[in-house]
Amino acid sequence: MTTKELLYIEDALGHEKYFQTKCNEVMNQIQDQELKTSVEQMAQKHQQIYQGFFTLLG
Repeated sequence: MTTKELLYIEDALGHEKYFQTKCNEVMNQIQDQELKTSVEQMAQKHQQIYQGFFTLLG
């Protein structure tokens, strides 16, 4: 991979980790169970995307 491609993946990893963290923070504050479940699913999706990018580096 080129340096530019590695920088892109590093940036994408940071964004996905941030989104996952924010989803988890919000999820802990939500009272509505249906909405909480939706946010939890978003957090899981961002974790999958993060793992996908991380796998590219492996």
